[in-house]
Amino acid sequence: MGQRESREHRVAEEAALPPGQRLQRGWPVTHYGPVPKFRPERWEFRVFGATADGDKRVWNHEEFSALPYSTVVADLHCVTKFSMLGAEWGGVPARTIVELAPPAPAVTHVMVWAEYGFSANMTLADFASERSMFATHKDGELLTAEHGFPLRLIVPHLYAWKGPKWVRGVEYMTADRRGFWEERGYHNLGDPWREQRYSYQEEPGDGPEL
Repeated sequence: MGQRESREHRVAEEAALPPGQRLQRGWPVTHYGPVPKFRPERWEFRVFGATADGDKRVWNHEEFSALPYSTVVADLHCVTKFSMLGAEWGGVPARTIVELAPPAPAVTHVMVWAEYGFSANMTLADFASERSMFATHKDGELLTAEHGFPLRLIVPHLYAWKGPKWVRGVEYMTADRRGFWEERGYHNLGDPWREQRYSYQEEPGDGPEL
């Protein structure tokens, strides 16, 4: 690639970044607390709360791994200000889970639950976006434990903390409720294009009171 082409490529990449973000080569490991040990015989994925039929739905690891596999090319924007562009994420689309375990008509939000009680809230529309993915792979390779194996949620249009690592289930909710980081000062909505990083930036109606 010539100097001009390289400069144009860099400009194009920078134009794809949300405000305040920097382009990241590689994928840093960022998380709070220890990496959980994966025990396939004990692992299960649950959908519960305000389901359409009132019952919870449970998949063990073998059953969840047998769900239809799909890929999406999408960016990842971390609130710590790095962005990783154009990764291929493989796994089970969030929309597939919504179809297999439908929410009740009154559901407006979901809470995504992960190991150690970590959680992230978002609107049902954000969760069921066509690009939201329960990822098991990145660029054709299984996720490492440090990056969320066996399962992490990718919601490309929100900051990455809205997509927890080591996901274990989804709770359907008829009203919004703050998740782990949202209770600790992070913005309730988390739109990187609006730089919704911290709760002090919230406007009326952005989320429940702290």
